[in-house]
Amino acid sequence: MANANHYLTPVWDAPANVHVAMTLRTGGVSSGQFASLNPATHVNDDLAAVTENRALIKQMLNLPSEPVWLEQTHSNIVVRADVMTASPLKDWQSCCTADASFTSQAGVVCAVMTADCLPLAFCSKDGEKIAAVHAGWKGLLAGIITNTVAALLDTTPDLSGFKNLKGLKPSDLLVWLAPAIGAEKFEVGSEVRELFIQKNPAFAAAFRPAAPEKYLADIYQLAKIELAGLGVRQIVGGEFCTVSDPERFYSYRRDNSTGRMATLIWKD
Repeated sequence: MANANHYLTPVWDAPANVHVAMTLRTGGVSSGQFASLNPATHVNDDLAAVTENRALIKQMLNLPSEPVWLEQTHSNIVVRADVMTASPLKDWQSCCTADASFTSQAGVVCAVMTADCLPLAFCSKDGEKIAAVHAGWKGLLAGIITNTVAALLDTTPDLSGFKNLKGLKPSDLLVWLAPAIGAEKFEVGSEVRELFIQKNPAFAAAFRPAAPEKYLADIYQLAKIELAGLGVRQIVGGEFCTVSDPERFYSYRRDNSTGRMATLIWKD
């Protein structure tokens, strides 16, 4: 994974017209627990600082347009970024309530914000379609990854796979698992494990006992199991722990009141 000062980029086989980055917490103007490149308006950071941070991100990544910022709610809702119109920054509102966005249009920037949850960047091998996904355990359980793959394939998921599949196939998709909470730090209750296993027994492999009625969950493995079940095979990333690296990453579990990293993907 390449590190260009204040952001990370994946080492993957995406076409040259596809660009993706995850911002670090460094290189911005926010202070205190939000230090320093926080782009989130919903965490009680100084709004003038957030405005400047968003401008810095746009400049450092040479973004073609303002990112389509989402109001994330741990849902399974996926929207088309190119039909969303971001509200003016002065209104301090996100453009849409969703946890993933996709597009096939050049110059549109899909974006999600995280501070331990798993960000995923998708693109098709031909460089035509891209998506950004915010996946906490609730979103994973609800099917945010499955719904994003369905949106990219322009089809409908069902229990046996995808109906009316035409054009792109799951094997045509590339995925980057950007930095999230690591398996040594993500403790959940036994009820969370049971919910995943009820959905798919294969998810059991992503949990190991930690304490009475507690398990350590591997959010990267949960995503990989979901993707593999959908037929997506080309997956990179998953080697960081946001909780364990306070110099580079915000972490809600570690600090509670904190900023967010942005994962952004766009195409020429």
